[in-house]
Amino acid sequence: MIQIIPAIDIIEGKCVRLEQGDYRLKKIYEADPLDVALRFQDHGIRRLHLVDLEGAKSKHVINWKVLEKISSKTSLIIDFGGGIKTDRDLKIIFENGASMATIGSIAVTEKDIFKKWLVTYGPDKIILAADIKDRKIAITGWQKITEIDIISFLKEYTENGVTQVLCTDISKDGMLSGVSIDLYKIIRENFPALNLLASGGVTTLSDIRTLNEMNINGVIIGKALYEGKISLNDLKEFII
Repeated sequence: MIQIIPAIDIIEGKCVRLEQGDYRLKKIYEADPLDVALRFQDHGIRRLHLVDLEGAKSKHVINWKVLEKISSKTSLIIDFGGGIKTDRDLKIIFENGASMATIGSIAVTEKDIFKKWLVTYGPDKIILAADIKDRKIAITGWQKITEIDIISFLKEYTENGVTQVLCTDISKDGMLSGVSIDLYKIIRENFPALNLLASGGVTTLSDIRTLNEMNINGVIIGKALYEGKISLNDLKEFII
């Protein structure tokens, strides 16, 4: 069964959502992300994807206090991403309750550092973030599109020990336009054993059912929940 993983994106300590990673298109949903996390937990959710959007843009972890607050007051398993660039950043998030670190840009710009972290912390604690636009990898909070193809990117890192990948189609993110079925199909065909998390564009229960049928391991849901396109009660069929 596919795992349901709601997302909380943070700017200035508040729960927000962007459209296609555009910081100018910001909408605040809750002043206190803890209230959102508790609501998720009350409905049987076990895991949370927490994103420090300010950190992603500023290139260092900023909203670690939000992480500490949620981790100390819920039992949610938290994967934390955004701004993780140094050993200190990793130390901060793990000391403040993250179970896993979701890391993207460093895997492109500082490959040796990312590979060192894989060895130091192990593949169970490191998630490779593959943020994509037109099958090319994006970095620095999606502000820069590289020429690196998704399949070659994943091939290199699965050969170096990566077992978990969070793949986001930027063109779909926050747009409520449906998921990139063809993209995930290609990735699954090339990497059948990969623990693959899909993100971007989830709008309906049908989207989730389709991903489940494709043997996608987990799905990140953001704006669809906040805008009421999918309710937490609707997700009960996927919560074991």
